Amino acid sequence: MFLERDRMAGKQPLIIITGAAGFIGSALAWRLNQAGNNNLLLVDELDKSSKWKNLVPLAYQDYMDKAGFLDAVTGGGLEGREIEAVLHMGACSSTTEMDAGYLAKNNFEYSRILAEWCLNRSKPIRFIYASSAATYGDGKQGYRDDHVLLPALRPLNPYGYSKHMFDLWNLKHGYLDRVVGLKFFNVFGPNEYHKEDMRSMVVKAFAQIRETGRVRLFKSHRPDYRDGQQLRDFLYVKDAVDMALHFLPTDRPGGIYNVGTGQTRSWMDLVTALFNAMGREPKVDFIPMPEPIRDKYQYHTKADLAKIHSVGYTSPIHSLEDGIADFVPYLEDGCKNLGWA
Repeated sequence: MFLERDRMAGKQPLIIITGAAGFIGSALAWRLNQAGNNNLLLVDELDKSSKWKNLVPLAYQDYMDKAGFLDAVTGGGLEGREIEAVLHMGACSSTTEMDAGYLAKNNFEYSRILAEWCLNRSKPIRFIYASSAATYGDGKQGYRDDHVLLPALRPLNPYGYSKHMFDLWNLKHGYLDRVVGLKFFNVFGPNEYHKEDMRSMVVKAFAQIRETGRVRLFKSHRPDYRDGQQLRDFLYVKDAVDMALHFLPTDRPGGIYNVGTGQTRSWMDLVTALFNAMGREPKVDFIPMPEPIRDKYQYHTKADLAKIHSVGYTSPIHSLEDGIADFVPYLEDGCKNLGWA
């Protein structure tokens, strides 16, 4: 049974979150709950993984399976509902998934149908979707979220390309002033535990340290980067959701925006911060990078945040050290999820 404030939240327009049992989707619902908004329709495809646990502490009005939700969208099942926004986080996010046809159907076609439904209603619905820094490929074109640069980007894997397809579709149809696409960089934090191989290095390294006292990192296979000095833009999930929800008001400009820290940090920086937060002495072993990913590996990512700053996002962002320090107690408490007491 919902609390009194949850029943009162029924007066608010509905917010739909797809991928709501996933990492960022469940974190968005948690943050909206914190703000007193429980009038949420959560959409996902529950499976045999543990991601259902991300739903347990959340307050919401209803849950729908992703296939049933798409049927409701295309069949008029949601007509008459006052809907404020769709936060479309649902996708296959595996960078090692090689079934490009599946990714095109799941990540592109589903997103296209949902975007058209939001935009073509008599009262359009705010549509905010997850793109990815994987669309930037090897970074030779830079990391600016300027729309005119989109056609020149060359993603390195099918996942990145499926996200790029949808960015390009919005560009081609002139929708980028009406929708918001968020290019998430390397996000880590509570609620990602179910992601198996796609879990962040923070979670993987925490388990390694607990088990062996050491961490394994990939060697560099480029002469211009030393082992452990490959660079990433690491973003704590609590900042990721705040940046995403900045675009909930309809008076905020549409477009594609980078969601990161704007800082590059090395894998050695990351594991050193983790060892320190755990009160351990850093001990690192370097192992060869698997050959199948060597030519698809990003050695440097850095979000250009000028655009998101230009539309009013000025909140402080956790440093890598502060984000890890906040995360470690969740990990030490049995991988506790956001929202658990």
